Amino acid sequence: MIEVNGLTKRYGRTGRTRRTGRDGGDGGAGRRDRGTTAVRDLSFTVLPGRVTGFLGPNGAGKSTTLRLILGLQTPTSGTVTVNGRPFGERARGLRHVGSLLDAHEVHGGRSARAHLAALARGNRIPRDRVERVLREVGLAEAAGRRVGGFSLGMKQRLGIASALLGDPPVLLFDEPLNGLDAEGVRWVRGLFRRLAAEGRTVFVSSHLMSEMEHTADHLVVIGRGELVAAESLAAFSARGARQHVTVTTTATDALRRLLAAEPGVRVRVEGEQLTVTGLTASRVGETAQRHGIPLQELTTRSASLEEAFMALTADRVQYPAGAAEPTGDAR
Repeated sequence: MIEVNGLTKRYGRTGRTRRTGRDGGDGGAGRRDRGTTAVRDLSFTVLPGRVTGFLGPNGAGKSTTLRLILGLQTPTSGTVTVNGRPFGERARGLRHVGSLLDAHEVHGGRSARAHLAALARGNRIPRDRVERVLREVGLAEAAGRRVGGFSLGMKQRLGIASALLGDPPVLLFDEPLNGLDAEGVRWVRGLFRRLAAEGRTVFVSSHLMSEMEHTADHLVVIGRGELVAAESLAAFSARGARQHVTVTTTATDALRRLLAAEPGVRVRVEGEQLTVTGLTASRVGETAQRHGIPLQELTTRSASLEEAFMALTADRVQYPAGAAEPTGDAR
């Protein structure tokens, strides 16, 4: 289990002041430096037995949060524990937490087998575990090759092997699907679900909404370093955007007028298809039948994860397209 409580991380000198002289130079005390707040008073819990997706716009503070969990950075305030203790206090860390933060952070001159063997020695992990994880991630035949010649997808597989090496109860992955082909994506999806089914804590940061929709059970969503939501995938999608009904008919104008007359109903027309918000499919069908309007299709559609995400984080985008400057201070 991962517990994050009141976590804040600031960069830069926020308590110093400077005075700017008439010539634009540094004149000493006066103007206050503006630091960067990457994470602000963040609190959430990641439970074992399920895949928790970690979502947020670019610059939301996801990578900083993962580094704080792993003790790679020190928080300005707040606490973060893994199974009840700060991760930095644990010896032989790979036995407790496995992680993939950056697939490129590996010595390119080493072979995949040598890289994993070095990690195993430092964490007192049996050598046969190296061969086992190489087979599991599909790198057994490439184990003797230098990592510098690997594709991004192969490096991602090696990073996942490193995370699995110590057979840990907690696993963190930052954008693990980058560079993977369709087979690799399907394999990773199944791997995460299997790890969660074994009772492990699986925390996955990704910008691929479609994959999170197929993989995650629970979501933690942040924007500009602050918590937006921490709830089930279904609950998040449901509150992000309303359900709508799609209707296909040859009498679009007649049906549109009838439906739009209902209070609070919105109707959008595209060819012979209507998109109706504010009425159930049964109500739409009853209206059409009552007025003798034939229907070719009548379907209820729920909001996708991407639609819900965009609706709930629209005002928390750090670097919106077309903006002259960043709109916030998290990174």
